[in-house]
Parts: sequence; structure tokens; C-alpha cells
Amino acid sequence: MKYYEIIFTIESPSGIRGDVRDVVSALAGEAGFETFEETDDGGLKGYVQQEVFDRELLDTLLSSCPFEDVRISYDISEAEDRDWNEQWEEEGFEPITVEGSSQGGVKTLVIHDGRHLPPAGMGDISIEIDAKLAFGTGTHETTRMMCATLMKHPLAGKRVLDCGCGTGILGIAAMKCGAESCTAYDIDEWSVDNTRHNAVINHVDERLTVMHGDASLLGGIEERFDVVMANINRNILLNDMPAFLQVLKPGGLLMMSGFYTEDIPLLATRANELGMQLAAKREDNGWACVEMRKAESRLS
Repeated sequence: MKYYEIIFTIESPSGIRGDVRDVVSALAGEAGFETFEETDDGGLKGYVQQEVFDRELLDTLLSSCPFEDVRISYDISEAEDRDWNEQWEEEGFEPITVEGSSQGGVKTLVIHDGRHLPPAGMGDISIEIDAKLAFGTGTHETTRMMCATLMKHPLAGKRVLDCGCGTGILGIAAMKCGAESCTAYDIDEWSVDNTRHNAVINHVDERLTVMHGDASLLGGIEERFDVVMANINRNILLNDMPAFLQVLKPGGLLMMSGFYTEDIPLLATRANELGMQLAAKREDNGWACVEMRKAESRLS
């Protein structure tokens, strides 16, 4: 993957500099930025994939910064072409426990890598994730909330769709919780390959179909799904919801995360326009996860 490195220069009263950085990172996150770090002069350095970078969107979002007497500018350059997760991959991560509910039949899910195995007997289900250039290990609030939401629902015999699959963790979790099969896609070839790899090490590869592309792929899929999962940023969700609805069975469940709690009304309004209703929501450290239900009477 090719990335841009964008350095944001923030001119503001020193007392609010940290708050401005937080807002800038949140706004840039909506424009597809994946990671940030503070610069020596109190600004911000961010990284975004070149193929998804939308400068016009970034400018529009930054113009909504709520602070007075603040000036934000930025410089764009090509980031060094290297494995952004190299250090993380070498170190790995400690096992992560996600608590669910007995309704779905799974009370505890443990996510780990190959270097840090959970103690014997820990959790009802264990998922091993070997992350290579892909988001989704369970360390982020959105991934944990999506997994916990999956565990609420009886999935036996269900067909699920994982939109923007990353490491494949959500589809793998669904199949380990009883789903019959998973279809997945991602715009990043590394993620597609990583999803296949993780499906193999979790012994669910025979029930997985994974494709390279975006939501436009769904127009060529005849299959209809009981559950559609999408852990993507807010603007992509708003744009792709009609495509999700097209392949979701009547009465089916749409699970979404990757956005902030203040974005819930906007997404709920869009869902209502498309014939879906907000059924439940979760919040964790400012991040949100919602469940939408498609109307039973609506045609697929």
C-alpha cells in the first residue's frame, strides 16, 4: 500500500492546542486517515492511503473545526514505502477477552496471536489473528464492540457478509459462533490475503469467500445474507448502506461501527430512509456500534 504523510500545522493559543489536535485527528479520521502522532512543534502527523485520500473532503471537514482564533494548514508528501505494522507484528499482542451474552450461546471470546497463547480453558471460543498490514485484532474499541454484538445473536446456519474485512476477524468470529458461511471483501489486497491466511489458521477457510474490491462488488452477488457487518468510517457507511440493504434478507441484521457516538443520529436517519430501524447501540470510549434491522416486508 502507498501512503501519504500529512503534517498538520496548528496555530492556536497554547492552552487549547491539545484539544485542537484531538479534533483535527477526529476530523481527519473521517477522511480515511489511519494513524497519527504528535509533532515536535505541537502539530500532528497523519497517514492515509493514497488511493482513498480525498483532499476536498479533508478541507471541508477541517473547515468545521469549532475553535476560534485557530488556523490549521497542512503539507502532503509521500510516506516511506514500508511495512507500517512491522514493529507491531514482531511484538504481537496479549490475549484480549470479549464478553458476550448467553443468548447467542457464546459468553466469552478470546482473541490472540501466535506468540501469546491464552491459558488453557480461557474463553468459550479462541480466535488466532496474524495481522499483516490490516486493521482488526481486537485491540480497538470498534472491533471489540462488533465481536460482542455478534455474540448476542444465535448465528447457527446464518450467512454473513463482512464489508471491509481487514484481518477477517469479524467473519471468523461469526463462523466460530456458528454461522454457516461468510463472504467478505476489502479494497486492500494485503487485507484480502491476510483474511484468507487467518481463516486457514482458524480452520474456517472452507466456509469463507473473500474478494478484492469495494461495495460495488455487491451488485453482482445473488446471495442474500442474514447478517451484514461493516466496521468502516462514517462517510463510507453512509455511501454504502444502500448496497448493504440490497443483499440483506428481510428482517436481517446490519451491524456497523467505525464512527463516534455523535454520528449515531446521522446514520440512524440514513437507515430509516432506506427502510431500516435502529435496534440497539453500544458505546466505548467515544466510539459507537449500532444494530439496524431491515423491515420484514421490504423486498430484497
